[in-house]
Amino acid sequence: MAKLLVHVTCGVNDPTRSTLAFFVSRAGIEEGHTVALFLAGDAVQLLRNAVLDSLQGLGSGSLREHYDAFVAGGGRIFLSGVSAKSRGMVEADWDGKPVELGNPKRLVQLTMEYDRVLCY
Repeated sequence: MAKLLVHVTCGVNDPTRSTLAFFVSRAGIEEGHTVALFLAGDAVQLLRNAVLDSLQGLGSGSLREHYDAFVAGGGRIFLSGVSAKSRGMVEADWDGKPVELGNPKRLVQLTMEYDRVLCY
């Protein structure tokens, strides 16, 4: 199977696009692919529990449902540490979630390691 990296920079200001990124990532996992999400910019806030529990996309469903299925299927989540810090996020905002902190160099490394990259 293939390796898919999904780079997400949109956040709560674009609920359809944000949930669609997780929906597509979930679909990749369900098809048996290795899938990773790299959340940067406004997308880092999607990991806040209040956002996970409330964000709904138009035609793209519930962020929480897609997130839970993605994680249960073994998906990896990378979080831009600089983006999180600049948006007032602290470790408690993603505590208990399978998150690996990343930076631009890590994003470039992942881009070279994975077969395909989608951007939302």
